[in-house]
Formats: sequence, structure tokens, C-alpha cells
Amino acid sequence: MDYVYGPGRNHLFVPGPVNIPDPVIRAMNRNNEDYRSPAIPAMTKTLLEDVKKIFKTTTGTPFLIPTTGTGAWESALTNTLSPGDRIVSFLIGQFSLLWIDQQQRLNFNVDVVESDWGQGANLDVLAEKLAADSAHTIKAICIVHNETATGVTNNLATVRKLLDHYNHPALFLVDGVSSICALDFRMDEWGVDVALTGSQKALSLPTGIGMVCASPKAIEASKTAKSVRVFFDWKDYLKFYKMGTYWPYTPSIQLLYGLRAALDLIFEEGLDNVIARHSRLGKATRLAVEAWGLKNCTQKEEWFSDTVTAVVVPPYIDSAEIVKRGWKRYNLSLGLGLNKVAGKVFRIGHLGNLNELQLLGCLAGVEMILKDVGYPVVLGSGVAAACAYLQNNTPMIPSRI
Repeated sequence: MDYVYGPGRNHLFVPGPVNIPDPVIRAMNRNNEDYRSPAIPAMTKTLLEDVKKIFKTTTGTPFLIPTTGTGAWESALTNTLSPGDRIVSFLIGQFSLLWIDQQQRLNFNVDVVESDWGQGANLDVLAEKLAADSAHTIKAICIVHNETATGVTNNLATVRKLLDHYNHPALFLVDGVSSICALDFRMDEWGVDVALTGSQKALSLPTGIGMVCASPKAIEASKTAKSVRVFFDWKDYLKFYKMGTYWPYTPSIQLLYGLRAALDLIFEEGLDNVIARHSRLGKATRLAVEAWGLKNCTQKEEWFSDTVTAVVVPPYIDSAEIVKRGWKRYNLSLGLGLNKVAGKVFRIGHLGNLNELQLLGCLAGVEMILKDVGYPVVLGSGVAAACAYLQNNTPMIPSRI
């Protein structure tokens, strides 16, 4: 039972943690096991092989760390860099801000490139910095692929093109927490050296696994990196990988079985189909926002996110009231505006194991909430716009043809 009961199902439309599909819940509903038995290493081996597929890498080494995305950040940084190393990092919203804060607290020399919230990373500035860095003092480029606070997606392929154009050896580190398994992500093709995500986002699991994937270049860098790490040290994992037991410390057995089920669902649908589904849901949401007469926080179409939409409200409305009203009256959970956009935006998460009709229920709820708080929305306008698009663009379910 819910801690605070509400009839029916809670409609969870925050941009993570997300809905957990029933097969995953059933897979996790099991007793503990001895992780040193033959069964868990055998399953772990297949999980590591399959996790590489969601990163789209054949050469990367994955790590399944019992942690959150924040821990995955720290793992990526401390295994590849040394204190004092110069990093170029992009500040475009709350989560890039938090990663920069971590970088600074870990005593890296962080060269912050800041953009207005609602804009993407300023890659023109990156080009200038790379062109000027003939001595190769920049050791890493750190970028959030999808900034969840503002609904902004950055162009990773362009970052790689710039690094190659200037023949710069800096490591390319990417936060893919709210993108991997939902947005187009190509670790090998884009030359990403460390990519990371969290289990509670597009994989549709509970929080608890920080997934990090390291390129051969990043693994090599970890051999000389001088940052202090213990719990997050890749060396410990690699040692147990060679032994065939895989775990330097106790994993969550239930989460491993959940991950197995989640990956199976993704592969059954097809990863490219999963990405296309997120594209449809993102487009439908943006059409609804437009029909309501409201603006997207994201300032250019090239930066639109297909996993979260941040909706700007008029100055006379506190967006926090929209979120409160949704939960209290309609059992609908929406995302708050954070930091600089607190009170100015609310966020609709549309990622994970989610379909078109679920999204339409959310959009209908948002319309009622907007009416409640005094915004002159035409009821049905956004739902109709989304319906028209989805009815014309939703394919047959492949497994049911």
C-alpha cells in the first residue's frame, strides 16, 4: 500500500525514477542468494555483455556499481583523472551544475562554460578552447547528454568532431543518466571514453545500479590516474572479472534479476524501436504544450529532449502549485522546477517503459491542473494535438503483428 494512499495507480511522470514494468517487479520478487555461487557470476557475465549493447559499444568495459548516478559520476572522474587536472565542463542546468560541483570538490581544475538555462552546451567556446590548447592541458571534456532540469539534449557527435578536428587527446566523459536507452547514443561511433547512466531512468528499474562504461583509452588512463578511490575503483572490478567471480563486494541480487528482465524487455522491443518510441512521446508532448499556448523551456528545436519536457508557466502562476495540485487531487506526479527555474517551470517526464495511452492520461491530467490554477487552457486541446500526431505515427506493436 502507498504510504499516503490514493485510489487507482499513481501516474508517475517525473523524469526519473520512472514506472517499473510488471515483469521487472516480478523478477525482483525473490529471496537473497549467495553471490559467490556459480549462478550469480554466470548471470553477471551475460549482463555485462548485454549492457554493452545499450551503450552501443563492442570495445568498452562496463561496471555495474551499487550506487546512484552521482556515484557513477565520481567513478568516471576519479578513475581517469588526477587532482589538478584541467576539465572543460558545461553548465546548462541543475544536474550539470551538480556534476561541476563534484568535479570542483574532487580538486580538479574545472573550466566552466556556462549557458542560459534552456540552452545547450556552447560548443563554439569549446572549439576556441581546443584550438588554443596546443599544449594539451585540457585532460577531459565533461558534458551532460540530456539536462533533465531544462529538457535540453546536447549534440555529442559534434563534440567528437571538434576533438578530432583539433587532434586533441582529451578524454570525453558523458553523463547519459536520462538519455541512454531512450535517446540515440553511440559510444564507439562518437568516441566517448566514459559513459554512465542510472538504473532508475530509461531502464525502468529501482534506483541502485550506477552503470559506467569505459573505453580502452579510459581503462589505460585509470592505470596512472592519481585521484583517491576505493569503493569506485575499477581496478578491483577488473581483478574479479579476471577471476570470473565479477563482484569485489556484495551486489543487490534482486536488482540483478531486475536488470536481466529489463534488458530482455528492451531487446524484445528492439533498442532502435525504444528510441523511436521516445521520439514519438517527446514530439506528442511538445505538440500538447504548444496547443496549450505555453512555451518549452528549451530555446531551440535542435536541443529538444525526447525524455523530458520542461514547461514554462506564466508569471502569475507558481509551477510548484501545479505539481502539488497534481499529486493531491489527481494522483499525478510531475517534476518540479529546480534552482534557477524553480516556480517557473514544471517538468513532464516521458521516459522508460511507457506507451502512448499512458502519456495521454498524463496530458489530460495536466490540462485539468492548469484549469485548477487559473490558466485559461481549452480542455482537450493538448490531448487532441497529441492524439492526432500519435494516431498517425504510432506503429503496430512488432511482437503482436
